[in-house]
Amino acid sequence: MTVSSPPSSPSIDRADARAAPRPGSAVLETLGRAAAEIARGAAERDRRPAFPEQAFDRLEQAGALGLTVPGADGTRAVPFVAEWSAVRMVARADGSVGRIYDGHLNAVERLAAAAPEPLRSDELAAVARGARRLGVWGADPRPEEGEPARVVGTAGGLALEGVKVLCSGAGGLNRALVLARGDEPGPPVLAYVDLSSGVQVDRGWYRGAGMRASESHRVAFDGAAVLAVLGIPGELGREPWFGRDAIRTAASWAGIADTAAEAALDLLAGAPDPGEAPALAAGRIVAARGTIDAWLEHAATLCERDPDAPTTALSVSLREEVARACRLILDEGARAAGSRPFVTGGSLDRARRDLEVFLLQHRLDPLVARTGRAAIEERRRP
Repeated sequence: MTVSSPPSSPSIDRADARAAPRPGSAVLETLGRAAAEIARGAAERDRRPAFPEQAFDRLEQAGALGLTVPGADGTRAVPFVAEWSAVRMVARADGSVGRIYDGHLNAVERLAAAAPEPLRSDELAAVARGARRLGVWGADPRPEEGEPARVVGTAGGLALEGVKVLCSGAGGLNRALVLARGDEPGPPVLAYVDLSSGVQVDRGWYRGAGMRASESHRVAFDGAAVLAVLGIPGELGREPWFGRDAIRTAASWAGIADTAAEAALDLLAGAPDPGEAPALAAGRIVAARGTIDAWLEHAATLCERDPDAPTTALSVSLREEVARACRLILDEGARAAGSRPFVTGGSLDRARRDLEVFLLQHRLDPLVARTGRAAIEERRRP
């Protein structure tokens, strides 16, 4: 099995790159209208889950799928703060749509960073014109769910066999970057897979109450074409992209938390006399949103200052604090609003279900402990 080497990056003066116009910024002006339309359909998608085709058609029309395709000189199309704001906006409209969208942007960045030419340019051009919907599928099945995905050689080239789970966007994507086993023991490889054939989606596997329209199903591969194996084994963990993937996820959390916060504050504002306890809950919700804003702005500043700097440690701290703020918003909103919003349904109920499932997909405690251990060891050095 052969693997590709990351394409060489153009030599760009960082100051010039920051000063250059960023054509993707115009997309953000239309994304707000698209997000408003997507939000109007969120409740129906939650009731009748399926791939959110109309929502993604609207994102395509707005140019959001190609938002981060780099320019011909390799420069970013939009600043980090604008990209993460777009992710947050889409997730606020519908957490399930946002989950698929942030995975799409993760895949676009990895494709730009590591795909061989001419595949890289051809696929990015297709993304830019809205003809490609991408994802990143990394979760392995349990033993009873099937054999983990592996890249195999066939007479027609490389192909994918086996199973992945929690494959967000399954059934509606054109391509996926799939974490798979290679020829030899060691870290998994990152396979860029054509999903047009050799793929079976098990829609009965995902039965969760939250993120229902994210279509995060079990997928079985049977000879799906591998268009390229990107980079080297362990490619998914390469910096600075690995940490930036995680920050996009946190931006999605933030968007769902925005929905929960707005719903809770609207309910509290509708009460005849808020009283001290509801007012305290509202104040805590406002403060928690400020924490989320501050962390995302801080991370964007650091990434703009040095786009090549490692981001894993930053992403761990950011996700820990954003997750904490999200849980505070959910808890304060639920206790202040009482049971009625969860009995009758609505945006607060949906946001809570979505966010609780989404947060549980990321086990942060071991990562936070590792960060703390490194900080302790640093201080012990002579």
